[in-house]
Amino acid sequence: MAKGFVLPSGDNEKGKQAFIELKCHRCHTVAGELLPENVEPSMVKLHLGGEVYRVKTYGQLVTSVIHPNHNLSKDYLAGMEKEEREGAQSPMPSLVDQMTVQQMIDIVSFLNSHYVKLEPEYEVPYYGP
Repeated sequence: MAKGFVLPSGDNEKGKQAFIELKCHRCHTVAGELLPENVEPSMVKLHLGGEVYRVKTYGQLVTSVIHPNHNLSKDYLAGMEKEEREGAQSPMPSLVDQMTVQQMIDIVSFLNSHYVKLEPEYEVPYYGP
């Protein structure tokens, strides 16, 4: 029996709409999706989805959406001075007061559908006969 937290299935198209309505596209791109024309590329901070070796779990995506300070991007922290890193806050605002539970479910479904897990490439050693 599975343990843990399970939400109902989301709707990818509604997730995309919520992603835009909540202005997530101002700082994030999603693999395979185009930015709306009125967003400057310099505003984009983080690319979501695409080909990765480790896909975020459903729970990690939910946590990232509702609690952006939980796990800050290593790339984001790398751009800071050492003393700035301690206590650093995500530039992503908390949307828990603006987002419905259904929007959160749909956004996570939309994001999750854009990740493609790659298998690592390696050679199998040959030990001979």
